[in-house]
Amino acid sequence: MARYRISVIAEQDIEAILRWTQEQFGEQGRLRYEALLIEAILDIADDPERTGVRLRPELWPGAFSYHLYFSRNHIASTIERIRRPRHFLLCRYAETGDLEIARVLHDSMDLDRHLPWDGE
Repeated sequence: MARYRISVIAEQDIEAILRWTQEQFGEQGRLRYEALLIEAILDIADDPERTGVRLRPELWPGAFSYHLYFSRNHIASTIERIRRPRHFLLCRYAETGDLEIARVLHDSMDLDRHLPWDGE
C-alpha cells in the first residue's frame, strides 16, 4: 500500500462534507460517511488501478479521480452502506510514490473552479 498525504484544502473539504452530513443526517450519518471516505482513501492507496479510477490528464499530468461509490461495498458489515455517495477524490502520485489527495469534491461541482496544485 502506498503512503498517502491529504492536502490542506482536501482536509478542509472533508471537514465541510462531514459537518454538512452531520447537520443533514445526524451523527450516525456522519460516522457512516466518514468510514466511507477513509475506506476510499485506503482502497485507492492499496490499488491505484482499481475499478473506478478515472485518469484526468486534462487537469494536470498524472491526475486521476476516484468516486467514493466504488468503495461503498468495502465497508465493514457492521456499518450501514451509503447507497449513493456523491463525492470523489482528486489525486495524483508524487515522485516519491506517495498518493497525494488534492481535493474531495461533490460530483456536481465544476472542476475548473476547484482545481488544486497551483504550486501547493
